[in-house]
Amino acid sequence: FYRKDDYVPIVRLLSVVPNNDIVDSRYLYYLLKDKSFLSTGAAQQQITVPNISNYDIRYENDLLMQKRIASILSAYDDLIEVNRKQIKLLEEAAERLYREWFIDLRFPGHETATFNADGLPEGWKKDRLDTIANIVMGQSPSSDNYNDAKIGLPFHQGVTTYGNRFVVDNVYSAKYSKVAEQLDVLFSVRAPVGRLNITKNKIAIGRGLSAIRHKENLQSFLFYALKNEFYKEDIIGNGSIFSSITKEQLYSYKLVIPTIELQKKYDEIAREIDKQILGLDSQMVQAAAARDLLLPRLMNGEIQL
Repeated sequence: FYRKDDYVPIVRLLSVVPNNDIVDSRYLYYLLKDKSFLSTGAAQQQITVPNISNYDIRYENDLLMQKRIASILSAYDDLIEVNRKQIKLLEEAAERLYREWFIDLRFPGHETATFNADGLPEGWKKDRLDTIANIVMGQSPSSDNYNDAKIGLPFHQGVTTYGNRFVVDNVYSAKYSKVAEQLDVLFSVRAPVGRLNITKNKIAIGRGLSAIRHKENLQSFLFYALKNEFYKEDIIGNGSIFSSITKEQLYSYKLVIPTIELQKKYDEIAREIDKQILGLDSQMVQAAAARDLLLPRLMNGEIQL
């Protein structure tokens, strides 16, 4: 990653400091980011200061040209960063609204609401997750079926393929038995338990994941309800710590369930927010793909500027 300001590297990180008379710092960042830079013919488990110092690299001598190349590539990263910040603000807006309605109980009509013996508004209840959602527990096919040739469905079995919000497809499986449908909420059932992501498309899921879908298809309500409950890695909403969670524990997990009318009202608002997030994320994916396509061609001088 690239840092403009000073920092102290930690274990497993190397700091590469450019000679500014020879190389632009941002250009050097993209040069190192080019996968061909580390193509030495053998996989390396670890890169040390001595061996990275001995790498022979080919680079543009003209400092102004370096800056021009860097400015082209950084435009894509700047767009990605702007979108990432917008997504964060949109998510926070949906989360604040959820807390306002369902935690602070300032929902539409709260002024005239009456409360039941459990201290909940009339029509609300504390009930099992499986009363409002269908849950599919993952099952891993044989690794013989895994491939990167896009044969079958994208396959996910844990948080290693999680993105900030959406899973990233990079492994496929030709055979599978358990699937998650488009926009299902993915819930990690092994450490870290309770991590959430969403799938943009139909995928196959392995033992480390479950797929959750609201029975009335109120996916935005479901996502923010779960996000409110599973707020920290391995900690369930009641404060208990789990290294894994069983099917029965997940199915029977209890949460406060408001009336279906309120769920629908919230989902209508949050769904529009989530559509904006999906659009911004798609722009980020496209920008990253365009940048990665340009990167080696600019570095190798294939594109004349």
